[in-house]
Amino acid sequence: MTSTPSASPATAMEGGGAYNRSSSVQAAGLAPAVPWFIEAARLVPLGLPDEPLTVADYGSSQGRNSLAPLGAAIDVLRERAGAGRPISVVHTDLPGNDFSALFQIVVADPDSYLRGDANIFPYAIGRSFYESLFPPGSVTLGWSSWAVQWMSRVPDEVPDHIHYSRSAVASVRVAYARQGAEDWQTFLALRGRELRPGGRLVILLVALDEDGDFGFGLLWDQLQAALTELVAEGFVAPAEHARMAIPGVGRSRADLLAPFAPTGRFAGLEVAQLDTFAGADPIWDAFEASGDVNALARSRAAFTRAFAAPTLAAALDSTSADGRRAAFGDRLEAELVERFAAAPVRIPYTLGRVHLVKAS
Repeated sequence: MTSTPSASPATAMEGGGAYNRSSSVQAAGLAPAVPWFIEAARLVPLGLPDEPLTVADYGSSQGRNSLAPLGAAIDVLRERAGAGRPISVVHTDLPGNDFSALFQIVVADPDSYLRGDANIFPYAIGRSFYESLFPPGSVTLGWSSWAVQWMSRVPDEVPDHIHYSRSAVASVRVAYARQGAEDWQTFLALRGRELRPGGRLVILLVALDEDGDFGFGLLWDQLQAALTELVAEGFVAPAEHARMAIPGVGRSRADLLAPFAPTGRFAGLEVAQLDTFAGADPIWDAFEASGDVNALARSRAAFTRAFAAPTLAAALDSTSADGRRAAFGDRLEAELVERFAAAPVRIPYTLGRVHLVKAS
């Protein structure tokens, strides 16, 4: 198999606020990690009274799903530190992220963590979290949800599917697992450097179930079928389709713990809590309540488009893609609506939550 690495896969979510509007699955899935984040805010050392507290949001996307977790943790920090202590909130994501939508929601949403507090200061960093983002020992508290499954690079072509977990090629699965392990260690090493002694980080990410399954199987299959149809129609060239892959990897409980063996510590970090659990499917729950299959299909397609379309569109030939790139998301979404309406099922998947502490 020929390796086709990419140093910076296009995993920024669809702009214009689209991800915010179509991320109910992510919002429901992250809820079990929020109590751990609140507990981390209760336990983290606050340092000297004249030092600002820095809260990092790693992989923020457009911000909507960060508001509730950050707000809950900041309430705890504010109660502990007092009204006058400055709190810096730093959202990080790739340079192509829609930071305009992020700041609009931080400023204007009634559920924003700002809540009229003049001593909370929001910032953003446009850089991959597989690079250094903060000075050493500067982050008090960190949060990351639905982000660390995205890879630093595409480790190999997936010749028979859009996602490695549905591929029949063993070498592809091996390449993704290897890159997933490397990325996890890189992410941890960088965060270990950035956290203050006693600092804490809570992560919510896509995991593997006990059988090693990534989940979202029907979604990947329908996405592959929709792209195959666009090729048949001549809208996408076969060579472009061959370059398309979703660079997301799942990790088992054992994978998540592997860097910490055998001493229980990696990059100065220790695991305070870790588990995996079945993710929620609010789109299916809404369908069971309403019976509206068209609403289910539209929601499922919009959800898929928001995270997949920018990455897939990046594989279009640069010399002929301008007009098609603008229409690609609409064409893909229309195909997906038809396919999800014809196969209305619950989408199973597994999530992991990890609570880390930097050794003092």
